[in-house]
Parts: sequence; C-alpha cells; structure tokens
Amino acid sequence: MKLLDRIFGKGGMAAPRPIPQAGYLRDSRSRILSTRGSTLRDHRDEVRVAWRRAAGLAMDIIQNSGRLRGAVDQVIADTVGVELVLNPMPDLSTLGYDRKETDEFIKLLKTEWKHWAWNARECDLKGKFTAPQKVDIALRHDVVYGEALLLMDYMSIAERRRYGITSGTKMCLTTPTALVQDTSEFEGLYQGVVHDANGRPVAYRLCEKETGIQVKRDHLAYDASGRQMVAHVFDPMDSNDVRGISRLVAAFREYLQWETLVDVTIQAGILQTVFAQVLTSEKPSAEAFEALEALGESQDGKELRSQFRDYFLAVMDKAAESEISVGSDPKVSHLAPGEKLDLMATGIPGPQFLPVSNELQRGMARAIGISVASYTMNYEGATYSSTRMEGASLHPVVTRRRDRIASPIMQIAYEHRVDEMIGTGRIPFKGGYEAFAANRDKVLWATWQGPAKATADDQKSAKAATERLLNGTSTPDMECAEIGVDAEEVFERRLFWHKRYLSEGMPSPFDRSPGGAKDDLVPVEKASKKREDA
Repeated sequence: MKLLDRIFGKGGMAAPRPIPQAGYLRDSRSRILSTRGSTLRDHRDEVRVAWRRAAGLAMDIIQNSGRLRGAVDQVIADTVGVELVLNPMPDLSTLGYDRKETDEFIKLLKTEWKHWAWNARECDLKGKFTAPQKVDIALRHDVVYGEALLLMDYMSIAERRRYGITSGTKMCLTTPTALVQDTSEFEGLYQGVVHDANGRPVAYRLCEKETGIQVKRDHLAYDASGRQMVAHVFDPMDSNDVRGISRLVAAFREYLQWETLVDVTIQAGILQTVFAQVLTSEKPSAEAFEALEALGESQDGKELRSQFRDYFLAVMDKAAESEISVGSDPKVSHLAPGEKLDLMATGIPGPQFLPVSNELQRGMARAIGISVASYTMNYEGATYSSTRMEGASLHPVVTRRRDRIASPIMQIAYEHRVDEMIGTGRIPFKGGYEAFAANRDKVLWATWQGPAKATADDQKSAKAATERLLNGTSTPDMECAEIGVDAEEVFERRLFWHKRYLSEGMPSPFDRSPGGAKDDLVPVEKASKKREDA
C-alpha cells in the first residue's frame, strides 16, 4: 500500500476519526481493560463451582501457616472471647407477669442455661464439647468453608438414662463438607439445600456414614411444631445465594504471592550467605603452561620448565594439606601460598521486600476481618490515634460477625433448651406449655453479648463512659456491654457486696462520697499540661 493510501485511504480522502464517547469501561491508551477478561453469571453458580477447591485451599494454607492459624484464633477471640453471654429479653407483659416476676424468670433462664451450656455431656450429642466450644468450631468453619451447619436433636429418656444425664436437647455441629453438592431443579435442590416454591429452605441433604456406607439423608429445616431444627449460617453476597464460601478465597493469590516472596527471599539469602565468597589465587592458568611449552627444547628452556614444575608441585602439595570449610560447622582454614579468601556482603532481602510484603499482608488481614497489627504482630509506628481508629473501624466488623454467625448457633440451642424446660415443668410458666407455644417468639427473644471492645487507653474510655451516663446519652446496660459484662449480673453482684459490707459494719465501696455527684468525677487533666500523643 502506498504512503498516501495509508494516510488518506484508497479513495484519496482522509479516514474518519473515531467519535469520542463517554461511558463505563472506557479504556485508557494503554488498553489495560482489554487485558482483563471477565464473564458474568449468578453468584450462587460461582460459589457452587469454586466451593470445594476454595475450601481445600483454605484448609491447606491454614494448617500449614502459623500466622493464619493465629489469625483464625484472633477472629474467635475478638468475636466471642471466652463465651457469648446470654441476655434474655422476653416480653411477658401480656402473659400476666409483672416486672419483678419477669426479672425472676430471666434470672432462672440464665442459671439453667449456664449449667447446661458448660456441661459437654448435657449439651453435645457426642458428649465431647461445650456450647462455647461449638461456637469456636463454627467460626473456624466460617473462615474455611464460609458457612457453619448445626443440627438439633432430642435424646430419648432411655438413652439419657444410659448416659446418666437429664436433658434431652442436644447440639450436633456438622462439617459443611457433609452437605452434598447435588443440584436438581426438578426437586428444588440446589447445592444440597431443598427449597419450596417460594425459595424457602425446607430440608438439607447430608451425606452420612451408616455402617461404613455413604447414605444421603434429608434433614428437615423445621419440625411439625415450627421449631427450627437446622442452623445453616453464612454471609451472603447476593439474594439468591444458597451456600457460603471461604472468607479467604479473595486473598488466596495474595497469600501465595507472599509465601513465595518469603520462601525465595530466604533461599536466596541462604545461598548468598553460604556461597558469597571469593577465592583469589595466583595459580597459573592453562595458558601459562602452554607458554612454558613454547620455551623450546634448549638446555635453558628445559631447566626453566623443570624449576617451574617443581615450584608448582610444592605449592599443590601445600594446598592439599588445607581446606575451605563452609557450612553448619565452619572452620578456620589455611590457604595455599598466594591465595586469599574474601567474604562478600549479602544483598538479600532488598529494599523492596518490606513494602511488598506489608502490602500483601494488608490484603490478607482485610479479607479475614482483623487488624493488620493483629495479623502481623507488628505494632511499629502505631500511635494512640491510629490505634483508636483501627479499633473503631474493626469493631462493627466484629459485632456483625458475632450477630450473623456466632449468635444464631447459640440462639437455636437456647430456644430448644427453654422449650424443653418449660415443656417438662423444670421452669414454671404461667398458662403452661400451651401459652408458651402460642407466644414462643416473645418468650425466646434474646441477645448475645461478646467480649469488651478493644481500647487504647482504659482511663480515657472510663471517663467517656462516665460522661455519657451523666449527660443521659447512655445507660448502664449499654456501658456494661461495651466492657463485655452483663448488666444484670453486675447489679446482682454490686447489691450482694453492698449489703455484705454494711452488715459487717464496713463502709460500702459503692457509696457515693459526700458532696454530690460532682465529687465522684475523676478530674480531667488540662490540655496544656498533657498533650495527647497523636
């Protein structure tokens, strides 16, 4: 093609320029968007395709990484601490209960729940784990599999008598891998969950071992009385989602890149440490011996060659008596005459190692839902302000995980346990079991309280709590929840010790000092005396 044709086209006229357009996905001059291919399909299909591989990778890297194992433990500690504290909030006003009777009923519920939940033989179908341990396992499942699965069972009187236990309500935490991956549109089955015409789960199909044979069995989501029998908890991304997926799936690439970076850096450093040595020798090369041969066959040439030969033989004999030892057991060596050993400085890791490593670890910490400092155990450069902001941004993540994943596991067990105690008469209820069954949701409403909110300065946090109480923007139960304790238990313990001190003729530590509430306030230091470290 001629040059003019290229410029003006075959017709001799200038080719039309592309019309500028504005819109989504408008690429840059580098055409970077065109290098990233993508497809769009239903998110639940994405989960179904990648679920097993994602779960396998998550389990593998957690089992082989002390840092990730510690990160999962940190998730459990942040979310539930030692245990989730039960806070019953029944609405009994329409059932003939006054405030005092309601308080007594709540106190009885708490006592019975505590005794049952901390007795593995009573609460666990297998008799191995307590209810708080079940929650810990559920949170581990949530990280690895993206979901947790709990089945409720009821043990007959004959079985209870055989084990020497009293309660029939039993928890059975099942690994999500038992939930089959089968899908059948005709049955309403999708990835192991059977749905009705409205898309509500009606059964869960599990693959169970029975006398060594794999058997698929459906477990009803609700029994004939409307009680929930299966707790399948996960964090959905789309309204059509049926199953969850590992929380680490978005960070697999970053973790493997970080692991490769560290492995290569360590190996390169070891190689440079062992072999970064230079041996300088004055021994002649092959060209030197060829030059000696060129001296000829004269008497002087023969004599010179003989002298050089004797000299080099002596040097080689001396070198054979020495060695260069480098390894786990280094030795001080005697080198041959004219040799010199230099140790070279290693250049690994380079200046870019830490920035790249920190960037990859930030992505991992964000995917897991913990702070970067907790993930790396590196608090270098942290200040009071940065620590407070870090805690403020992560606390909603922790409370959300507690309400979405941990609390439903405990709530379903609590509902079944209270149902059994009222049905058997262990806990008296006005109107009997019929009145309870008709008002089940009102009676069983409860919240679950986790550990204290992390704080960078306990004194400043305590002053802030006092200020909120005095100006009327908070209540004792709200402040108790902030520090991870139950307001009712705090009140009962304060009342007990107050009366005990007074009965022994001692001043109560809970008495207000004379002079009014202002004397109870801790004086705040002036800003001019002490400046906050920001």
